[in-house]
Amino acid sequence: MTVLIAFDGSDDSQAAVEYAARHLKAEPTVVMTVWEPLLTQLSWAPLAAAVPVAAQAPGDKYEEEKQAEQLARKGADLAIAAGLTDVAVRAERGGGPMWAAIVDVADELNASLIVTGSRGLAGARSVILGSVSTRVLHHARRPVLVVPPAKEDD
Repeated sequence: MTVLIAFDGSDDSQAAVEYAARHLKAEPTVVMTVWEPLLTQLSWAPLAAAVPVAAQAPGDKYEEEKQAEQLARKGADLAIAAGLTDVAVRAERGGGPMWAAIVDVADELNASLIVTGSRGLAGARSVILGSVSTRVLHHARRPVLVVPPAKEDD
């Protein structure tokens, strides 16, 4: 089976990669980053549409896709440095909510486990900002490991 680790480059997702590498039995692992073309992002923020956007040539990769591939590679490098050996990268184009792309790829891979970090937001902040990890947890039809943020020293 395969372990799918969602990675967005945040400290929380880095902690999730490192936790998974330390505590899980070595299995094939896919480190995945979800990306969207800028034009899709602009459709969600109409006021930003006044900014000129360069046209995409057919067959060319979106700059966002290249950046997502680099980010996923960074996550894979962290996983390898932490002790995992069979690590692949994946940059997935999101067509909707980020959590849905994670759940869909986990289904496609028949992942034995999804690993994600959590920013640990609660109350109004979690409602306003949303929670990818919470939605993955509620929508995935497989085990999910949510790694909480590091405890701050008092």
